[in-house]
Amino acid sequence: MIVDVDEVLGLFMEGFGAFVSEHGYELRLDRFALFQNLFRPGATEHLELSEGRRLFDDFFSTRCHEMEPAPGAVEALRRLRPHAEILILSNAPAQAERLRGQWLARHGLPEALILSSGPKGPITAGLVAQSAGPTAFVDDLLSNLDSVAEHAPGTATFQHVADLRLRPLAPRSDRHRRIDDWAELGAAIEAVVRAG
Repeated sequence: MIVDVDEVLGLFMEGFGAFVSEHGYELRLDRFALFQNLFRPGATEHLELSEGRRLFDDFFSTRCHEMEPAPGAVEALRRLRPHAEILILSNAPAQAERLRGQWLARHGLPEALILSSGPKGPITAGLVAQSAGPTAFVDDLLSNLDSVAEHAPGTATFQHVADLRLRPLAPRSDRHRRIDDWAELGAAIEAVVRAG
C-alpha cells in the first residue's frame, strides 16, 4: 500500500492556513487549488504564484510537522499493518524530510517515507514491481491517481480528501474509488490487499 500525506494522512490545508494567517495572509477555500486560494486581507486577486510558493516552502521548512492527522487515518493504518506493507509517498520539498519524519513518528506512523516530485505513477510502478501481492494507492489528487493508473495499472487506486471544506470542491473520476472516511477506506484497502 502506498499512501500520500497532505490531505490524506494529514490536514494540510488546515495547518497551512494557520501558518499563512500568522504571516498576514488569508487562505480562502474557493476552489480545489493551493496558490489560487492565498490572498492579502481584503484583496480580490490571489497572491502572485511566486509569493505563494515562498510561503509553501517556508511552511515545509519550519512548520509542516505541526498539522493534525486526518480523522481516523492513524487508526486505519494501524489496523492495516498486519496485512500490508505501507509506504508513504509525499510530493513535499526535500527540506521537509526531517520534520515530516518527526510528524509521522509522533503520530505512531513508523512507515518508510519517500519524498518525490511530479507525477507519482513512475515511482509507484517501480515500488509495486517489488511486491508479489496486490497493491493499493491513495492520494487526493486525480493527476497522481491517473498517473498511477497509467504506469501501474494493476494497482487499486483510491481518492481521499481529508479536509471537509475541500471535499465538495475536489474533482472526482469514475476511474478511482472516492472514499473520504478512513474507516471505510481502510476496510476497502484491506479487502484489496488480502485478496491475494
